[in-house]
Order: sequence, then C-alpha cells, then structure tokens
Amino acid sequence: MANSILEEGRAFLAENARKDGVVTTPSGLQYRVIQSGEGKRPTLKNSVVVHYRGTSIGGVEFDSSYRRDEPAEFPLSRVIKGWKEGLQLMQEGAKFQFFIPSKLAYGKRGAGIEISPDETLIFEVELIKVWDD
Repeated sequence: MANSILEEGRAFLAENARKDGVVTTPSGLQYRVIQSGEGKRPTLKNSVVVHYRGTSIGGVEFDSSYRRDEPAEFPLSRVIKGWKEGLQLMQEGAKFQFFIPSKLAYGKRGAGIEISPDETLIFEVELIKVWDD
C-alpha cells in the first residue's frame, strides 16, 4: 500500500508542477504564493507563529490551526524538512501553499493514524510572526 501512496504522490506532484504559479525547488518542494508578505524572513535560528491547514492530496484535512482558532508557535528547526525550507521562502504577512513530497514530510514512518507512510502532503501556511530564539 505504501508503494501505491508514494506513486500517487509522485504523479500528483508531476501534474501539479505544470500548473500556473507553482514553483518547484531543487529539493522537490513545490509552493504557490497566495499572498506576498513584507515582514521579516525566518531562518532556522528563529521561531515562528503560523496559521495553517494540512490536507492529503485527496483533500482530507488532518490538522488545522484555523479550526482550533489558535495559531501555532514553534522553533523552525523542529519541523519537517518541507516546512523548514518553505517557511524560509516567506516573509511575515505571506500566505503560501506547500506541496510536500513524502521525503520532505514524514517519509516511511508517517505520523500517527492521520498521515500514512510515504504520503505527499499539502499545507496552506500563513506566516504571522518571526522572532529570534
């Protein structure tokens, strides 16, 4: 099953890469700018406050700070590779959509019952604040 999930993710990303506004980085992360920001840009030495919504490529929501009505706060160095890379492309006030291949997400281990091993993930992320740790 995991092999099928990995193949579905690769096919999704190949198709997604052809869409207007989608940028693919050398690592394989894809992103689309929904709204540009003008504030501070984070580095791995910073912590951030974000609002986000995470879904499978099939559109099933597995997590949302919007739903909890409370933004998330964390050191950038402690999140999945796709978030580390993607958030460093943003400035405060920006809102991006990330399309994260399995190798930059949770890989073969998955995450709990919500995220299967080898799953490609989609996140809508709004960078609210950046500060030094």
